[in-house]
Amino acid sequence: MLRHAIAPSARYTKASHDVVRHPRLSSDAKILLLYVQGLPDTATFKPLSELAQKLGIKGRAYQKAKQQLVENGYVHEWRSQADGGRWITEQLVANTALTSEQATHVRGTPPTPSPAAVPPSTHSPTVGEPAPRTAGGYEPVEDHSDKTTPHPPSEPSEPERPAATADPTQMARAERVLLSLRHSRRELHLGVREVAKLAVDAVKWLERGVSESDLRQALLAERPKEGVRSAVGFLRYRLAQKLPEARTTPQSFEPARPRELIECQGPGKTHNFRPLLDETECTPCRLIAANTMYSEAPAPEPEPLPWRERFAKINTTPTTAPGVG
Repeated sequence: MLRHAIAPSARYTKASHDVVRHPRLSSDAKILLLYVQGLPDTATFKPLSELAQKLGIKGRAYQKAKQQLVENGYVHEWRSQADGGRWITEQLVANTALTSEQATHVRGTPPTPSPAAVPPSTHSPTVGEPAPRTAGGYEPVEDHSDKTTPHPPSEPSEPERPAATADPTQMARAERVLLSLRHSRRELHLGVREVAKLAVDAVKWLERGVSESDLRQALLAERPKEGVRSAVGFLRYRLAQKLPEARTTPQSFEPARPRELIECQGPGKTHNFRPLLDETECTPCRLIAANTMYSEAPAPEPEPLPWRERFAKINTTPTTAPGVG
């Protein structure tokens, strides 16, 4: 293979080999990530979906590319509700893979969401006009208020049972299961306060005899095709809808009382026994009677006469009835 490459002196974007040669990122995901890195600061407040449309990445192709970037730590999202009730999505796009904790640290203190713009983070001092972040990403605002999402963040329709009334051991088991979901599916990352609220519903599963592994499998099974937009709303819905039936308490078995002793009607010396059913003789007497009945040999049958004697007997039998002649 021949190769001809001239390094550009301007208008270029530095790309890490970890991104270009990433085995789990498609070409759309790589192009979208490199395109965002080369944008000017004035364009970083646009949502990722709008930037992808300029590249011709739309619909299912965009959802697949974004999912790959989220699963591999290049895209992180946070949802918050503004004062007017509108839900705002903040996005962070990084040129290196970040864990959830690292992305939260880069994000800094979450600012008060605004429909127009999002002010810079307060994790570092700012002077004069708001400046872009220097941590390898940005936080554009993606407004989904005019869209109908399949899994919107839901609020509890009825007051939750206070955690103080639950068994502390069961609560600890439920929280351990909920916190472990992030290791299997990145979009199910939960905070400590979110886990404490969801654990109240998860305890109901454990109280009905469901093991921790079965509970984890029930929450991870049947992944939605459109993805999970709100981990809390998705898990609360699944915990309520797939709650198994309560186990019924088995009826207590009361053994039958033994029968009273009765006098045996069999031959021999008088004695008592405890019958099982309606028998009037004890087992030894019934065995003796059965052995006696089978031990009495029947009378032997007479041996058949030889054929000569039977033939002679037939010939000597008179053929004329008596008194005839």
